[in-house]
Amino acid sequence: MSRRQIMATGGGIGAAALITACGADDTDGDSSPKRGAEKPRSGGTLRVGALGRAGAITRDPHGVQSNESDYLVISLLYDTLTAPGAGRRNTVARLATDWRADKDLRTWRFTLADGATFHDGTPVTAEDVVWSLRRLRGTPGGASRLPGVKAAGITADGRRTVVLRSDYANAELPLLTRLTTFVLKRDTDAKELAKAPGTGPFRLDWYRSGNARLVRNDDWYGGEVRLDAIEVKIFESPQAMASALLAGQLDLASNAGAVAARTVAGREDIQVVRRPNDLALPIVMRTADGSPFADPRVRQALRLAVDREALVKQVLSGYGRVGNDVLGTGDPAYDTGLPQRTRDLDRARRLLKEADFDLSRTYRLHTTEDVAGLAESATLFATQVREAGVKVEVVKQESAKFWDQTWLKGDLYTTYWGTNDSVVFFASKTMVSESATNEAGWRDAEFDRTYQKAVGTADAGARGKVLDRLQRIEYERSGYLLWGMADGIDLAAAPVRDLPELPGYGRVQLERTWLAR
Repeated sequence: MSRRQIMATGGGIGAAALITACGADDTDGDSSPKRGAEKPRSGGTLRVGALGRAGAITRDPHGVQSNESDYLVISLLYDTLTAPGAGRRNTVARLATDWRADKDLRTWRFTLADGATFHDGTPVTAEDVVWSLRRLRGTPGGASRLPGVKAAGITADGRRTVVLRSDYANAELPLLTRLTTFVLKRDTDAKELAKAPGTGPFRLDWYRSGNARLVRNDDWYGGEVRLDAIEVKIFESPQAMASALLAGQLDLASNAGAVAARTVAGREDIQVVRRPNDLALPIVMRTADGSPFADPRVRQALRLAVDREALVKQVLSGYGRVGNDVLGTGDPAYDTGLPQRTRDLDRARRLLKEADFDLSRTYRLHTTEDVAGLAESATLFATQVREAGVKVEVVKQESAKFWDQTWLKGDLYTTYWGTNDSVVFFASKTMVSESATNEAGWRDAEFDRTYQKAVGTADAGARGKVLDRLQRIEYERSGYLLWGMADGIDLAAAPVRDLPELPGYGRVQLERTWLAR
């Protein structure tokens, strides 16, 4: 599975709008007007700008959706089994209204919503879901999207029950059905995907070169859909998108970025909607033998050499928060009790000396400009660790070269993840020894055992304790230096109400949004 395919499963959609704004001071948050209680209204058309490139357009719900514009359209037309939730309920119902596991946590039964239909009026059946999940499982990245569940383990039990059988106990399986388990009609021809009816809150009116008009699905099983229609317009840059909003051509600029947010701060006619923990921005230090960063003391030294507050302030313009070297900061199970790492140059120098780290060499930090601001973070990192005696040369690579030649292979490189609400997601995708996408080449037997114990523990309290241990191991020994998490930032016209504030897939659920005009 390629990094592009993982990023397109919801792990990085929306990342491209992160904008650097070096030197700005901290922000105090949302600039949207404060309003009293309002009664939602039905009707109106929401004009949405979303990022994308004409050369990367896809209509396949199970394909590589590198355009946010495509992901937005697909997510409004098709439903997943479950969806992200807020707080402790980080997995909530969507097309599946209930899910239960057998005692061994290997077999899960998902009950479909009563009355769910496709846009052509055909009832949704378990066989449709089984066919869709098997199709998803058969894509190049399918094994990673439903880990531990083979095609033969996806079956129907009657018209409304879907059964998923895992190769191992997995208490977190429902969480993994939130991303791209989009449901199509059984036996949909690949040539007909552009016209394939979905089950979502909106139906397709027209689609032209990445731009689309969607109209309300009055028969949606999920309840009232407030807007009459949503018009999606594709933009290649967040600057052009923000300009269109300011000119009155859009009602919503999705992932407009920090610079645009700064520009409109204080304006009564524009709202700034922030989604905390939207994007994780770690630096990867390869841990495999032969890497100059294989010694855990060296990795610890680099973590202590960075000034995280300065990185957040300068790279994110204050629209973010410092990281603490554990991925999954938006997870309710995230361990906030871990000591926050701060800069300690003296200790960093001592650790480098103890590890006999070669300070005469210059080490290359590879980065890409896939995410605006990512290369700038690499440059600031290099400046900061120089004070500990480590010389770093930043090498910017074209995107395709970076993902083909550096990702999973390089000794030191930047990366980014947009699905940041699950400790288990990151453990399974990037850190367990057998993962095909183990970014740092990290192999830790205790971490592997703890991960298996975590996903195999049914009791939430007991699982929480195991997850705490899992995070402690990651904090102390992994190959990640997570200096910060960026906020997702939407700009909206004053009449827009009830925009979603969840990260990842949660932010494209616009069925409850409405217009006060």
